[in-house]
Amino acid sequence: MRLPNGYGSVTKLSGNRRRPYMVRKTDGFDERGYPIYRIIGYTATREEGLALLAEYNNAPWDVNIRDITLGEMFERWKKLKANKLGEGNRKALISAYRHCQALENMPYRLIRAHQMQEAIDNCGHGPSTQAKIKSLWVHLDKLALEIDLPVKGYSSLLTADPVQSSTSREPFTEAEISAIWADQDAPWADSVLILLYSGWRIKELLQMRKEDVDLQEQLMRGGSKTAAGRNRIVPIHPRILPLVEARMRQPGEYLLSLGGKQCPETPYRKRWAMLMQKWGMHHIPHECRHTFRSRLDSAGANQRCCDLLMGHVSKDTGNRVYNHKTIEELREAILLLP
Repeated sequence: MRLPNGYGSVTKLSGNRRRPYMVRKTDGFDERGYPIYRIIGYTATREEGLALLAEYNNAPWDVNIRDITLGEMFERWKKLKANKLGEGNRKALISAYRHCQALENMPYRLIRAHQMQEAIDNCGHGPSTQAKIKSLWVHLDKLALEIDLPVKGYSSLLTADPVQSSTSREPFTEAEISAIWADQDAPWADSVLILLYSGWRIKELLQMRKEDVDLQEQLMRGGSKTAAGRNRIVPIHPRILPLVEARMRQPGEYLLSLGGKQCPETPYRKRWAMLMQKWGMHHIPHECRHTFRSRLDSAGANQRCCDLLMGHVSKDTGNRVYNHKTIEELREAILLLP
């Protein structure tokens, strides 16, 4: 059947090719009167070629971006979109890309839902990382639509393991804490005890520089996430003071250093998992924070002091300036821990 003038054509190329049918449209003529073709794509059968030509005529796209690879899409997203996100979210999404890199040389429009899902399922990490990989695919799909790249929006079909709810967090028992003290000389066991007696989030402790630790006043300063959580002060419990002092003597500018440099979260979590296996326990780092708050509550600590130590917005807000009286109140609260 003859196609209408200006509609385009599907032509079979010679030789043994996986996709021998070339889909094209005429973009004008050269000085000799020969047609100048715009190549839309290549297909395995004539029927697929006609379908592609119909799709293009219905909603033309920029043929120069049709074969843009995943790697090129990611770089374009970083340049155009990433800087509009919060720092934490941006870093997490950029980090999530390494789990998709096996596909980076593949044209983005050819990546199917099962391949996106495999990047999530095979990442080897928990729900939080899986959710970030899924979110990255959503961002890339949205960018593809913005630049008129014909995609199916497979990211809407992806799934990730549910993030553990706060209600399912299990604090450490007193027996478990005693067992950790009994093995405090094990590599990185000190970090677990510091978390249990300070309430820092794991990222906050890993980001803490030695300049933020005052051994003379026995105070640590740090925090992140919210306005109430940033720049907060936590007195050092006497029980963990020797552990903090030992860390301060190690090389590097960070309190928890790995090879003299800041310890990234992923290597730390691997060490955490090894300790949990050794001790026969099943906890995540954030459960140290839950344990810290639970023990403060059980000891009858002042509610406002608990909120300040945790970096939460207190219902009894008052004055958040850390004057001498406030720091002494925080110290008294910390000393209530058994």
